Amino acid sequence: MTGSTPASRSQQRLLYIAVFASGMTTLAVEFTASRLLGSVYGTSNVVWANIIGLILIYLTAGYFIGGRWADRSPYFTTFYRLIIWAAFFSGLVPLVAHPILKTAAAAVQDFDAAVTAGSFISVLVLFAVPVTLLGCVSPFSIRLALSTIEKAGGVSGRMYAISTLGSIIGTFAPVLVLIPQAGTARTFLFFAGALLVVGLVGLAVEDRRAAFRLLWMPVLLLILALLALRGPLRPPPPGMTLLYEDESAYNLVQVVEDSDGYRYLLLNEGQGIHSQWHPTDIFYRRTWSFFLAGPYFNNPPYTPDRVERIAVIGLAAGTIARQHDVVYPGLPMDGIEIDPAIVEAGQRYMGMTMPNLNVIIDDGRFGLTQLDAQYSMIGIDAYRVPYVPWHMTTVEFFEEVRDHLLDDGVVTINVGRTSSDRRLVEALTRTLLDVFPSVYTLDVPDAFNTILIATRQPTLPGNLITNLAALPPEAHPVLREALTAAAESIRPTVASDLRLTDDHAPVEMIVDSMVIEFLLHGGINELAN
Repeated sequence: MTGSTPASRSQQRLLYIAVFASGMTTLAVEFTASRLLGSVYGTSNVVWANIIGLILIYLTAGYFIGGRWADRSPYFTTFYRLIIWAAFFSGLVPLVAHPILKTAAAAVQDFDAAVTAGSFISVLVLFAVPVTLLGCVSPFSIRLALSTIEKAGGVSGRMYAISTLGSIIGTFAPVLVLIPQAGTARTFLFFAGALLVVGLVGLAVEDRRAAFRLLWMPVLLLILALLALRGPLRPPPPGMTLLYEDESAYNLVQVVEDSDGYRYLLLNEGQGIHSQWHPTDIFYRRTWSFFLAGPYFNNPPYTPDRVERIAVIGLAAGTIARQHDVVYPGLPMDGIEIDPAIVEAGQRYMGMTMPNLNVIIDDGRFGLTQLDAQYSMIGIDAYRVPYVPWHMTTVEFFEEVRDHLLDDGVVTINVGRTSSDRRLVEALTRTLLDVFPSVYTLDVPDAFNTILIATRQPTLPGNLITNLAALPPEAHPVLREALTAAAESIRPTVASDLRLTDDHAPVEMIVDSMVIEFLLHGGINELAN
């Protein structure tokens, strides 16, 4: 059995380069797609499942179509035209998606579910053509490289190895290098441009005139890029001014300011406020202030001078640290934050410049294990539905936290919930009770947040009120306000039967179910009100 005219060595070399570039672009498109959508819809498991599922469907179609196409037109000119069009449509994706996502961002802020869902589907559909064409490359390349049936195994293995090698580059380069340095849209254009160059060079070797006739593609992409990629990736909420925007390996990070001078840290889709700052106002009656109350669940008398050192996992832009610095001037603090772009935003725009704050850029659990200090309070503000790192919800993790606490230390945790669904709160309560003798529940007013406080020593719920009443006159007003708000927010502590461990922690399943139930039962209207 013979195929088309056997490829020359130069044709084979170009073929290998094309396969490598195609594999690289395919994975780069997949990973960059999550960031493209993440700026509006977040990066929850639901978003990832849609991206991966549809891309696999497109690739499946491409493998089938590519094999049939190669048998009908087994020519290098056809192959390189296929590469060129795949690259061109890949480059179009962020340029066409940009105005769609801006519309979606406004819809998310206005709680317009129809527009939000429609935009999500529209953007995913944009990937159909480029990913399907990229899927055609592997079977087509094998057909061109195959000269006899006896070499089919070796040729197929070589092509898939080269494609997979390219995929490895396409997996790491966008996330670790290009997106943080150049942004999502330009990362798309980089890989599309690289593949386009390979395709044009390959076609020029076979048919120079045909390649020349397609030179309009890079010109058009450049013009569209200059027109489309203007303004912020996500517009600020109404009435807000955008002060800072950056794409990191983890988040789309924004700092916005309102007309009263309050600044807010927004991440990804922008629905949650992760930090707040004002030059003179310190107490915001939000979740951060409740972290001040944790140590005062200890047995009385517990006075401010007993707070020796704190750690914050999920430092964000430093609101918790700033409030503690005001209440306890000079208090040693360790703050762990995984995203350096968030740290930069906090230091530049949100006053996170306290000399007594030691900032550690690391994963929360791993970063904690590297510390050898003991703490009066360890605050965990790294959960927010739908972004809950399961490895920081388990018995084993809380045992590590306990080992870093002083004898009268406490752990304070901010947990997301809905008005009717407390499954995550109750599962974490059950887990904490396996490690700590006493756990308390505080519902933050007018918010979908519950604060869980666990004490290293056995304690009583009335301790907080007793310690509040015994505060010395010189205690800072912010501390008094925080303890008062906490005392008014205590709820009965309820634990479920689910114990979260490193071996079994179905946090994603719980969170995804919570989100879906929330949306199906009018949650958008609840948010809007």
